[in-house]
Amino acid sequence: MGNMQWGELPVERERARQMNPIVLAFIGDAVYTLYVRTGLVLSQPARAGELNRLTAAAVSAHGQSEAIARILPLLTEEEEEIYRRGRNAKKLSRSKNAGVGEYHRSTGVEALIGYLYLTGQQARIRTLFFGGEA
Repeated sequence: MGNMQWGELPVERERARQMNPIVLAFIGDAVYTLYVRTGLVLSQPARAGELNRLTAAAVSAHGQSEAIARILPLLTEEEEEIYRRGRNAKKLSRSKNAGVGEYHRSTGVEALIGYLYLTGQQARIRTLFFGGEA
């Protein structure tokens, strides 16, 4: 990590669109987890173990698959394309706790979140996934 290079955020949409959807999902997974944890910490007094359990349920393939079912009609054409690319991407790993369909949908969700984050659209993430204001 000593020579890790930091680029400027946000990145241009075209650059983000050209990224491998699995790479977008990689960053999207971390961003989604951080948003969920932050929301839980700020919304309720709970011990770390309970917060971890609630986070795990929300960021699971099942939870993300349910999320996309709710928000799919709200996606722009561009967002839907990013989601589909992530959903259809070939991954080497498999989920131990989810069916293949749920796992693919969750990868699409993570790719979409990664794309939105990298392109500076954090308000859009909050609006779509957490009911926040744009």
